Amino acid sequence: MVTNMDIPTITGIITGIKSRARLFAGLGMKGGDFVVFAFALGVLIFSAARVYSGSSVSAALTIQAGGERWVFPLEGETVFTAPGPLGDTVVELKGESARILSSPCANQTCIAQGSIQRHGQWLACLPNRVMVSIGGDGGEGLDSIAW
Repeated sequence: MVTNMDIPTITGIITGIKSRARLFAGLGMKGGDFVVFAFALGVLIFSAARVYSGSSVSAALTIQAGGERWVFPLEGETVFTAPGPLGDTVVELKGESARILSSPCANQTCIAQGSIQRHGQWLACLPNRVMVSIGGDGGEGLDSIAW
């Protein structure tokens, strides 16, 4: 049974639906267009949330030298000496970043590379055959190439 109290509510709902329909019609949209638009907007919001959310990935620092491989958790702090054919390369892991402190190579470009902090970044001392990289289980993320 419909009472006088219910009539304005039902009328208000119908008026609201009609005004929204007029808004979409004014934009040249039909009912199906609105559904597609709402779905695309939902996918966009979901994708942005996945890309920009801070993930708790277990990143690791990997050092390769002389046919051997050492893996350290990125959260730790350590100084590691990696042996190479020219001598020892010293790698520092501190504050979730890594850098080469010293190396016996002549040009010292490995030291000039600075520090690395993100998944996929790497350092290399080519003359001493030492490779330092950050990897893990899926911590990719955006870099300057993505833009």
